[in-house]
Amino acid sequence: MAITDRPSPTVEQRRWSLWRAMVWPRREAAPRRTARVPWIPIVIISVIVIMAVFAPLLAPHSPIDQTLRDKLLPPAWMLGGKDKYFLGTDAFGRDILSRLIYGARVSLLVALLALTAGGGVGLAIGIVAGYVGGAVDSILMRLVDAAFTFPAILFALLLAVTLGQGLGTLVIAISLLLWASFARVIRGEVLALRQRDFVALAKVRGCSSLRIMLTHILPNVLNTFMVLVTLNIGVVIIAEATLSFLGAGIPPPTPTWGLMISEGRGRIAEAWWVALIPGVAITLLVLSVNLFGDWLRDRLDPRLRQL
Repeated sequence: MAITDRPSPTVEQRRWSLWRAMVWPRREAAPRRTARVPWIPIVIISVIVIMAVFAPLLAPHSPIDQTLRDKLLPPAWMLGGKDKYFLGTDAFGRDILSRLIYGARVSLLVALLALTAGGGVGLAIGIVAGYVGGAVDSILMRLVDAAFTFPAILFALLLAVTLGQGLGTLVIAISLLLWASFARVIRGEVLALRQRDFVALAKVRGCSSLRIMLTHILPNVLNTFMVLVTLNIGVVIIAEATLSFLGAGIPPPTPTWGLMISEGRGRIAEAWWVALIPGVAITLLVLSVNLFGDWLRDRLDPRLRQL
């Protein structure tokens, strides 16, 4: 076979090739990237959880004992470290650091109970509405729409007036605030899952609707449910702080971060640390939880993973 020499490209062809390489560069397969682990939010969340669990061991003083002679003392670093109250005291002489530590326990306990109750109800309603469909779906979704339109803060205040302040009232109010958002998102997932082949095969084998929802639908929506839980922790903490600030949360002297802000709002000029320190704690926890929830969503949902 004769070997023919290719003609060398002309000057114009070389220029055109160079221009095309600059304008439309060849796309190479990019290496797969995964979302970076948010170590700083994880560390902040871990520290706050440790504070909540080991509050009696970590708190240097009692969170409710009053010492009026030590009221409104500034943080220790403003006094050169010579004072025994590291974050200062409030108007009743109570140690802010101790109240901050115990307040973390209250906030996380409310978040755990409210997300378990509200998220569980929303998960069940979303699965039933999405799988059964028809009139059941229409009725349940109208209830969801009604829950979104009702002012949650007003309802919480009504509960506080009728049932009294306390942990149970706070959990019920926040649970009623959460379940509708869980139900709507889970229903959308179930609507797509019930068209899958494994659901059709389960029906052919004679499985009941309850068994299909528990053994086939539920495991496939748990990832979405866990992401919703992490993303709503910040919502619960903000709601608890808001209701405590408005006087519809846990009654004093039990320390909560929202109550601490409420007690210090009238003394911003003379004792800014009373309201600012719990406000910074709420901001750090909510921001950390949201960042961790975004990372967890990217890890658990294959459609949102970075490639």
